[in-house]
Amino acid sequence: MRIGDVELPNPLILAPMAGITHMPFRILAREAGCGLVCSEMISSNGLHYGSAETREMLVMEDAEKPIAVQLFGQHPEIMAEAAAMVEAMGAEIIDVNFGCAVKKVVRIGAGAALMKDPDRAERMLMKMRSAIHIPLTIKIRSGWDTSANQAIELSRIAEACGVDAVTIHPRTAGQGFRGCADWQVIKRVKEAVAIPVIGNGDIKRPSDVPKMIDATHCDGVMIGRAAIGNPWFFTQALAAINRQPIPPVDPVHRFQMMHRYTDQMVTLFGEERACRMLRSRLGWFSKGLPASSVFRRAITRIRTREAAEHLIEAYKKQLMSA
Repeated sequence: MRIGDVELPNPLILAPMAGITHMPFRILAREAGCGLVCSEMISSNGLHYGSAETREMLVMEDAEKPIAVQLFGQHPEIMAEAAAMVEAMGAEIIDVNFGCAVKKVVRIGAGAALMKDPDRAERMLMKMRSAIHIPLTIKIRSGWDTSANQAIELSRIAEACGVDAVTIHPRTAGQGFRGCADWQVIKRVKEAVAIPVIGNGDIKRPSDVPKMIDATHCDGVMIGRAAIGNPWFFTQALAAINRQPIPPVDPVHRFQMMHRYTDQMVTLFGEERACRMLRSRLGWFSKGLPASSVFRRAITRIRTREAAEHLIEAYKKQLMSA
């Protein structure tokens, strides 16, 4: 799959997820076979005003490339400025969020609010396109009603502005993650534009990936919640695309990944802060395992890397000896 001049090794893309798709997790996803990883949603205003916290979210490593950085904001000029800054930091693709329906984002006129304002959306995309040389993409929802007319209109506007691909999550802004994703909206957007279209929504099992491709003829598939604590989902999805047997998750590999994630988190955030974050995040990797609830309760008290490593090893030995 190609987005602009960026060639992806496969059509699987990690969705941008707040508090989740930071650098350590992105590296694990890439190693598991993900074709393109995305940053957390980054505030263009934060970059404009020099927020250290915002810049920290843009730590990138060669091991995770190719990487897309997703920006959100309401001001076309500031979004263009932020895009140029992110390009200089090493991102290979800039994505624009037109789908976030969180109240604090919509209230300032960003995210899904822009789907109600196609003129401002067009000005934003034109300014961003002229400010950067790397590919520019957008991520949208169906719109604010079930017709999907706003999604099709914005996709056509984006294509005319020189946008290189569009990702569509076919739920309305009001739905959030409730109800079912209407994959037929992805198909309609694909039929409306010539640029690559990436489908997103209700990918719960590896077998759902080829089902979406067959049903919508989309060029790529973006995977979000199914990959949380489960980066090997990408390995399994690649097998599904190639009509091969789905490989089981090696239990030893699972625990190796937990150790690596712990190390990378401590390296990036420092031991104290990383341990606070790991109290919830390590539990992601134990989903579906026996006695996982006991492990999750135990890790809520970790204060040091050593304590985290000890609990991971103890849990591993418990399962291996069962």
